Amino acid sequence: MIRLKQDDYDKILAYAKSELPNEACGLIAGSETDQGDKLVEKVYLLTNIDHSNEHFSLDPKEQLAAVKDMRSLGLKPLGNWHSHPESPSRPSDEDKRLAYDSKASYMILSLMQIDSPVLNSFKIEGDVSQKEELVIIGVIK
Repeated sequence: MIRLKQDDYDKILAYAKSELPNEACGLIAGSETDQGDKLVEKVYLLTNIDHSNEHFSLDPKEQLAAVKDMRSLGLKPLGNWHSHPESPSRPSDEDKRLAYDSKASYMILSLMQIDSPVLNSFKIEGDVSQKEELVIIGVIK
């Protein structure tokens, strides 16, 4: 299971919409329980240097800065996220081909129906993707 705060979901959604018609992308960092559950504690919004609506590449300088920030905060890299402006929230063949870490979470936000965005998270190993339980949690006050 992976848990994402509502504020972070809103941040991803707003950024993805602002990047239309291109895919938006970024990294997620946080902590992991002994049972393997993940809590996203920080979301990074990175530049898609491909400027494409069909694929993305993270800006290497921004990616390095994000990883340094994670380390300084004591957070663990948990995976990445990207948007699909025109397709469903599931890994494309290219997403599967480029998934280099079978332990990472790959979040995909579909904006195919802009008024009904869909966010899912996946584990990917080879050409097999498995949806993981994603829970969006509100802020406790």
